[in-house]
Amino acid sequence: MKWKRIGIGVVLAMLLNAGATAAEKLTVTDMAGRRVEAPADPKRIICLGPGALRLLVYLQGQDRIVGVEEMEKRHPHGRPYRVAHPNLADLPRIGPGGPAAINKKPDLEAILGVNPEVIFVTYMEAVLADEVQRTLGIPVVVLSYGALATFDEAIFVSLKTAGAILDRSARAEAVIDYIQTLRKDLQGRTEDIPEAKRATAYVGGIGYRGAHGIESTEQHYIPLDWIHAENAAKAVKSRIGRHLFVDKEMLLSLDPEVIFVDGGGSALVEADFRKKPTFYKSLKAFQNRRIYALLPFNYYTTNIGTALADAYAIGKVLYPERFKDIDPARKADEIYTFLVGKPVYPRMEAAFDPIGQPMPFSE
Repeated sequence: MKWKRIGIGVVLAMLLNAGATAAEKLTVTDMAGRRVEAPADPKRIICLGPGALRLLVYLQGQDRIVGVEEMEKRHPHGRPYRVAHPNLADLPRIGPGGPAAINKKPDLEAILGVNPEVIFVTYMEAVLADEVQRTLGIPVVVLSYGALATFDEAIFVSLKTAGAILDRSARAEAVIDYIQTLRKDLQGRTEDIPEAKRATAYVGGIGYRGAHGIESTEQHYIPLDWIHAENAAKAVKSRIGRHLFVDKEMLLSLDPEVIFVDGGGSALVEADFRKKPTFYKSLKAFQNRRIYALLPFNYYTTNIGTALADAYAIGKVLYPERFKDIDPARKADEIYTFLVGKPVYPRMEAAFDPIGQPMPFSE
C-alpha cells in the first residue's frame, strides 16, 4: 500500500462527494458503540466482512452495492443471497475478504476506486473502524451477528441500523418479524414435549473458518434449540467456546441415534467414510441409516435463512407428527424467496443434498 497514493485518493473522494455535503445526514450508533454520521439513503455502498452483504440483500439493498470482496465472487452455492443475485460477482473487487480478513485493515485503494458513500463492515473493532473512516473520509458502520458463527439479537439491531441508513426501516422490521414468526412457530410445535421425551441428535460437518468433517459441531446449535431437541454435543465438557471439534473416540462414546450432516462439510464426511468405514459403521446412526442432510449453517458466518430451513427439516425428522404439514424443500424455498428475493432452493439442493433426506453412504 502506497500511502501517498491513498492520500491523493482521499482528496479525490472528498472532491467527488463535495456535491453531497448539503444532503441529508443521520447519526446512528453502530454495533461497535460508535456514533457515526452517514448520508441518508445512500446510493453507493459496499459491504466488508462475514455476513455483511447477506444483511444488505435481506434489506433489498443489493442494487446499491458497487463492489464486493473476492470471497463473495467465489463459491456462491453455499450462500443463498449470492445464488439469488449472481450479478454481484461482476462488480469490482474491493479486497480479499474471508475469515483471514476479519478485523484487518481493508484494501483502502480498492475501496476508493469504487467511491462508496457508506462502508458496512462486520466484526471490526472500534479503533480500527475509526482509523479506516478517518483515512478514507467515508463513514464506516460496524454491524454484527453477535458471537461469530451464532445467532442472537445483534442481527436484529444490525438490520435496524443498516435499514435506517438505507431508508429501509420498514423492510428491516418485516425481516425481523418474519424471522421471529418462524422461530415462534418452530418453538410452538415442540415446547410441550417433556424433557425426558425430547429427541437427541448430533450435527457434524459444521463450517467454522472453513469446511470441516464429522468432528466439527456446535454445542448451541440453534436449529436444535428452536425445536426443543437435545444436542448430543452438550455432553462434551469444553472451555473453548460454543464450537467444538469432537474427536472420533468421543463421538463413539456419544453414539447418537440420529446424525445430521451439514452441507458445508458433507463432502469431507463422505470422503472420510470411504477411508474409515469401520469407525462410521460402529455408530448407531450409520448402522440404522439415520444420517440426514442439511444445508450449510455457517458459510461466511451464519446463514440465517438456512438455519430456519434446517430447523424445519430437523423437526420433520425428529418429530414427524409435529411437522407433518411441512415439506422441508418447499419451506426452504419460501424462506429464501422472502429473504433474498428468489426461490433458490433447487440450486442449493443441486450443490449439496436434499434437505432433511437420508444420506446414502457406501464404500
